Amino acid sequence: MSFYTSLSGLKNAQTQLNVIAHNIANAETTGFKKSRVEFSDIVAGSAYSNPRLIQGIGSTVEAINQNFAMGPMEQTGSALDLAISGDGFFTMKNPTTGDTLYTRNGSFSIDESGNVRDGSNNRLQIFEDGADPLVDAPVDAVIPATNTAGANFAGVTVSEDGSLVASYADGSNETIGRVALANFIAPTGLRQVGSSNWETTGISGAAQYGYPAEGNYGSIRSGALERSNVDIAEELVGLITAQRYFQANAKAIDTATQVSQTVLNMRS
Repeated sequence: MSFYTSLSGLKNAQTQLNVIAHNIANAETTGFKKSRVEFSDIVAGSAYSNPRLIQGIGSTVEAINQNFAMGPMEQTGSALDLAISGDGFFTMKNPTTGDTLYTRNGSFSIDESGNVRDGSNNRLQIFEDGADPLVDAPVDAVIPATNTAGANFAGVTVSEDGSLVASYADGSNETIGRVALANFIAPTGLRQVGSSNWETTGISGAAQYGYPAEGNYGSIRSGALERSNVDIAEELVGLITAQRYFQANAKAIDTATQVSQTVLNMRS
């Protein structure tokens, strides 16, 4: 039985190494959130077993939990580089599938049709003027190429309360709407889908929408991006710990093999 007990430890150590390696690989990924592995022990016994004689039979991975602590902010100077100083998530819509995604990566740009989008062509969602986040659904952020007077688009600004304001060559400004932020009762239940995006699950609960600078959604910082919250020094220490964990379990298997071989030699 000691072989299988130690084998479970080897598998867990491999999982921990994989998670740490993934964290390190994304240390420079904008909006990335690190994960950690949580283990639990396994015991074998029944209602009729003497509780003082129950043996453990190894360990298992109980959960791989995400850490949504804020990462450091990096100033970029670009008006459409947005960071959230709070717990909210940007809401994105995939124009092809219609899927709704949530992200902390606020690196946005404007396409040829005026849509504010990310690098994967997902479109930023906003609330139109006068919308109620509790009732109204967010819509695509679209900046008109010209205003009603026919003046060409000149630039865009985003304020702390999420107001998206387009400027035109005639000196006029037009408020397009306010950035829609989402919050979740259990963000660790969100499903990672890559590119610093998440989807809702039954564990995370449905998205609760609100305006920036209200409640715990957080305010918007224009001209900045939230970097990964991975601490390289912390991950390297974890890497060494996981390596020792792996080596110890491998040594336990080696010892069990030697004991078994000794018993076999005695019988022969």
